[in-house]
Amino acid sequence: MKRTWTIIGVADVTRSFNWYQTVFGQVPAAPAHDYFGQILDTDGTVLLCLHQWGAHDHPSLESPVHAAPGNGLLLFFRVDDFDESLQRARSLVPVFEEEPQLNPNTGTMEFTLRDPDGYYVMISALDAG
Repeated sequence: MKRTWTIIGVADVTRSFNWYQTVFGQVPAAPAHDYFGQILDTDGTVLLCLHQWGAHDHPSLESPVHAAPGNGLLLFFRVDDFDESLQRARSLVPVFEEEPQLNPNTGTMEFTLRDPDGYYVMISALDAG
């Protein structure tokens, strides 16, 4: 078995942690540290790691000024509660980058929004509706 732990640099771990918990409909909780937090699925699988910019000596997480956050990165999540995720996401941002639409390649509904740090976040239905 293999897993990926995607780590993104964020300005405020707690703010981003709460934002992602809201999108995924998770029970509010605090991140493990003020500089690092993991968004976990109900089975403990890591969905996303949030790392405060400059908190450690990771060259790619040093500062957002070296490259715009989100450049070349799309956070793509498949969810089993698409309609509920859509409602929760609408409560977080005034405008979506892409409104809900059917992806002709996957046959599933999806939408795209930006997180508090400017990353593109695509939410896709796990199964075709």
